Amino acid sequence: MSSSIKAILTPHERDIGNLVVRRVLPALAARLVGPFIFFDHMGPATLPAGTGVDVRPHPHIGLATVTYLFDGALMHHDSLGSQQEITPGDVNWMTAGRGIVHSERSPAGERARDRTIHGIQTWIALPLEHEDAEPSFAHHPAATLPEFERNGATLRVIAGTAFGRTSPAATFSPTLYVAAQFAPGGAFALEPEHEERGVYLVDGDLSIDGTPLAPTTMAVLQPGETVTLASASGARVMLLGGAKLAGERFIEWNFVASSREKIERAKEAWTRQALGRVPGETEWIPLPEKKPH
Repeated sequence: MSSSIKAILTPHERDIGNLVVRRVLPALAARLVGPFIFFDHMGPATLPAGTGVDVRPHPHIGLATVTYLFDGALMHHDSLGSQQEITPGDVNWMTAGRGIVHSERSPAGERARDRTIHGIQTWIALPLEHEDAEPSFAHHPAATLPEFERNGATLRVIAGTAFGRTSPAATFSPTLYVAAQFAPGGAFALEPEHEERGVYLVDGDLSIDGTPLAPTTMAVLQPGETVTLASASGARVMLLGGAKLAGERFIEWNFVASSREKIERAKEAWTRQALGRVPGETEWIPLPEKKPH
C-alpha cells in the first residue's frame, strides 16, 4: 500500500428491499474524515414500476445531510415545509441543527416505470458553535455548481472548496466534497489543500500513487501529502474531507451530538413527536429498540 494512504475503509452492506446500501463511515479506522461522519452509497438498483423508495419521516440533530444522485430522483419533504425533487448532479443540503424531520420518497411521476436509483448520502457534523443552529434547507441545481476539466477528469465541487473553486452550498467549516468523472487515462494531483481527505471509488478503476483502490472502498489519505489519482479505464470517484472538528462527536440512530445528553433529549423529544412534523404526512419512524447485550 502506498505510504500516502493512512487507511482503507471497506463498507458494511445492507439490503433495504430491492436497494443495497453500503455504509463506509463511521468506521473503526476513521470515525470522521474532516466533518464527514456518515457516508452511504446507495445502489445502483433498478426499481420496478409501481415501487419506489419510501423513507418515512425521521429526525436529525447536530448535522447537515447532503444528498447527491448519479441516477434517478428523490423527493425531499421536511418539517420546515420544504418540498424539493433532486435529480442527478443537484445538491440537497439540509441543516438539522437543533432538530428537523424529513422524508425521502420516489416522486410520483417516477413510479410509473422501471428506473435506476444510484447516489451518495452523507452527514456532515456541525462545529460546536453551530450544533444548535436553526434548521434550514437549500437546493443547488447541477448548473450552479463549479464544474471543470483537469487532465482527463471532469470535477464538480459539491460543497466547500477545491482546486480554487467554491460551491454555492453554505458550509459551517472548511469542507472538501467533489464528484470526479475520470476518462480512460485520466490522472491529476490532489494537493493537501484540506487537513483530512478521503477518496471513494464508486465504480471503474483508480490508483492512488500507483496503489489500486477496490471499487466501493475509501482510502483515507495521510495529511500534508500530494497524491496522484489515475484511472486506466475510467472511473467515478468522490473526494471528501476538510478540517478536523474540535471535540468529540457521538452518533446514535439519526442523531449526532457533542454529548450523550443531547442525544437522550432528542430521543425523548422524538418519542413525544416534539421535534416537528412533515406537513401532510402521518407516518413516522419510531426509535429503534435497543438490542440486548
